[in-house]
Order: sequence, then C-alpha cells, then structure tokens
Amino acid sequence: MVNPRATVAVKLVAEAGVGTIAAGVAKGYADYILISGADGGTGASPWMSIKYTGGPWELGLSETQQVLVTNDLRGRVTVRADGGLRTAEDVAVAALMGAEEFGFGTAAMVAVGCQIARQCHLNTCPVGVATQDPELRKKYWGTPDMVVRYMFFMAEELREIMARLGFRTVEEMVGRSDLLEQMRVEGHPKANTLDLGPMLALADPSGALPRRHAQERNDRESDELLDDELLPLVADAIEGRKPVKLEHPIRNIHRTVGARIAGEIARVHGDEGLPEHSIELRLWGSAGQSFGAFLINGMHLTLEGEANDYVGKGMHGGELVLRPPQEATYFAHDNAIMGNTVLYGATGGHLFAAGRAGERFAVRNSGAWAVIEGAGDHACEYMTSGVVVVLGPTGRNLGAGMSGGMAFVLDLDGSLERNVNHEMVGISELDDDEDIELLKALVQRHHELTHSVRAEDVLDNWAIYQSRFKKVAPLPHVAPPPPRDQQRARRDALLSSSQRRPS
Repeated sequence: MVNPRATVAVKLVAEAGVGTIAAGVAKGYADYILISGADGGTGASPWMSIKYTGGPWELGLSETQQVLVTNDLRGRVTVRADGGLRTAEDVAVAALMGAEEFGFGTAAMVAVGCQIARQCHLNTCPVGVATQDPELRKKYWGTPDMVVRYMFFMAEELREIMARLGFRTVEEMVGRSDLLEQMRVEGHPKANTLDLGPMLALADPSGALPRRHAQERNDRESDELLDDELLPLVADAIEGRKPVKLEHPIRNIHRTVGARIAGEIARVHGDEGLPEHSIELRLWGSAGQSFGAFLINGMHLTLEGEANDYVGKGMHGGELVLRPPQEATYFAHDNAIMGNTVLYGATGGHLFAAGRAGERFAVRNSGAWAVIEGAGDHACEYMTSGVVVVLGPTGRNLGAGMSGGMAFVLDLDGSLERNVNHEMVGISELDDDEDIELLKALVQRHHELTHSVRAEDVLDNWAIYQSRFKKVAPLPHVAPPPPRDQQRARRDALLSSSQRRPS
C-alpha cells in the first residue's frame, strides 16, 4: 500500500502442509515465496528453540512446487529456497525441484571466517564476526573477496552439473524434478524402503501449466484505493507548489488511507516529509483498517466518524484527529471511536481522539504523542518512547514491558493501581512543573482539534482534575527519564502549531 513499486516476499518454513500455505500466499498477491529449511542459521538460538522447527527444504520445496503448479499459481510467483545450501549440487537439486533463486547464509559466513561457535548472542564471538567488542573485532580477518571466490567456485561447479544434464540456463532446469532419482543406500536396507516417488513426481507431466515464474507482477487489479483517487489531488503539495485542503467521504472498505500518499512524499522528500499543514484531509464516515498508517510530516488527517483497528500504524509524523460527527448526541468519552492496536510501532507524530480506544493502544510506540479518552487492556505495551494521555479509564495490564516514554492517566475511580503492570513501570503523582505543562498543552491541543467535552471539562476545572492525574513511567533501573530539552522543544512546537492554525 505504501509503495506500489515494491515487491512482496513471504518466508515459509518447510513442513507438512506448507504447499497449501504457499498457495494462499500466491493468491494473496505475494511476489516471492521463500521456502526455508531447518538446517540453516548460525545456531545462535537456544537448541530447544530450533530442535523441532521445520523440516528439510527439499520436502517443503517439492510440496510447494506441486501445489502451485496444480492450481495454476506457479507462474505468478518467484520461488526461493534456503536453509543449509552449501554446494552446487544443492543448488541444482533445488532448481530441479522448482526454486529459481537461492539463499546462502551459513556457508557464506564460514567462507569469511565464521567458526559456528554458536555464541553470537553472547557478544563473545572468538573470531570477531558477530560482536560489538572492539577487542574481539580486531581478530576478524575476513574480506569480501572470500565470499566472491566461494560463489565463483559454486558457479563453476553448477555449470559442470548443468553440462552433464544438457541445460544451458538455470531457468531451463526449474521444475524438472523428473530428472532426479532416488539413491540407494548401501548397507541400510530399511532406508531403501522409503519411497520418494511422490516427492519427485511432476505435478503437470504435460507441461501445459507454468513451472516457473512467468508473470511480471502478482498485483491485485480490483482494489479500489481511496489514496489512488486522492493522490492526483495532492500533487501540488507533494511537489511543493502550494498546500492542499480536501474533504471526502470514507467507508470501511477503504483501508490504509493516507499510507500511499505518505509513501509518495517519502519517495520525493525522504523522512523529513513536507512542511506543516501541507496536506489537510477532512474525511467523514467509517474508516477501514490502518487509517493513517505510516503517516509522515506535513500530513494532517481529520476523521469525523469512527475507525477500525491499527489507526496510525507505523506513524512517523503528521497529525491524526478523530472525533464524532457533529450531530452525535452521545458522550464521546463513554464510547469507542477506534479499534485495537492503535499506534502500533509508531515513531512520531500526534494522535488526538475524542473517544476511547480498544485493546493494546500504543503497543510498541516509540515516539508518537497521543490523547485519548479511555483505553482497553494492555495499553502502552512494549512502549519505548512517546507520550500518551488517557482522559478516562484503562483496562488491565497497562505498561507491560514498557521501557520508555510516559503515560498520564486521569484516574477518576482509583482503579489505576490495580490495572498497571508493575514489573517495569511505576505510578507517581503529578508534581513536576515540566510534566504539568506538557500534559496541559496536550489537553489544550486535544480540545482545539476534537472539541472534546471531556477535555473542556478538564481545562475548565484544572485545579480539581490536576490532582487526579497519575504519571506512569518506567522505573529508574529500567530506563532514565527522557531528555527534557527534546521534550520541551516538541511541546513548544505543539503550542505554536495551535496558534498558527485555528481548529
């Protein structure tokens, strides 16, 4: 959605039934399918974590090729194989079983000096390959030429195998499993009772169906993306000619609204995006999943209605505003206005929502600032940075795994203490002037943009409500407080934005 020029790759671990999964992935418009065997990797993972994970890539690749060919899906995707490929014979077998591209990890690492000590995760690599210790890194003696030489040897050996089989190109080999024969194991009669015939059989002996990739792109043509309709209308802003303001209805079939526009801005301008308020979109209705995903600086989206899950997913900058329709007669702070997993993995930007969020609000948030009026279970889970203000109740397990940032919660019923996960965070009173100024600035901006009744009540009775706010932040031994200068600069920018742009 963000970058229509990008190709999509899906990695599947070789195991029984992987062919069915691969068929679903191909129907889901993936461009590459990687079948990964169980014998690759450096072995840094604990033994019990990898002992029963996956099977040989040959089994998974064979099943995938047969299922894709049988269902006439093979021509739509490129199939890759990896997981312990070491010799040219491995490459040849993988090609004959249906792979067009091949991955090398362990063998390439060994070529540059890795001894497979299985301690990469301990920062104690004896040859200085997988370590940040400067003393150990001095021991590293590998060069890129070693990998190049290894690949040259592989290519030369593969050419010899191809010559024996009568192939000029690797493409001609793909899917020709009929040229493989089962070896007889001398001295092990029980092993010879195993029949690998079904694994080596051709799914389409007639050759009428494609056995390798034949289609340029595996893209869905029937998607009606709202961004495709809006993109030409905001071209002036993206090209820096003039700001653009648009109004448009939205339906729940419209997913990731704003993401493709953000991707185009990033392609032209990079991570810095556009100047503030370059693109302002006012939408009304019910938004589908991932509204405002991957938003970038210069974009300001206002939604009058409600939104589904994943609002602001991967948000990098800009501003998202959600508020009920003007004709709504209910209290926004008593009702949900968006779904679950809002601000998942966000790195920046602002979100203001006059209503409650679902579960896992701001999970893995690492920089976004947000104001909402209630949250479900697991809010601020694994949060690493940013500021969250909750003008209402929260569910249980607040702050689980939270290692950065802070949350201000309006604890009206005294339930916060039992709802917080105290393993990594603590609760404190709001007695720091910097925190109070930051909180009030966010609530003021929230009221300006959403016309929230709850925010208006809090501001009008600030002396009463201030004592009911509690601060939830990582314990001192978990993470130090965020730098005050950065926090202050962002707060001042927020206030100046309010003065420049009327609500």
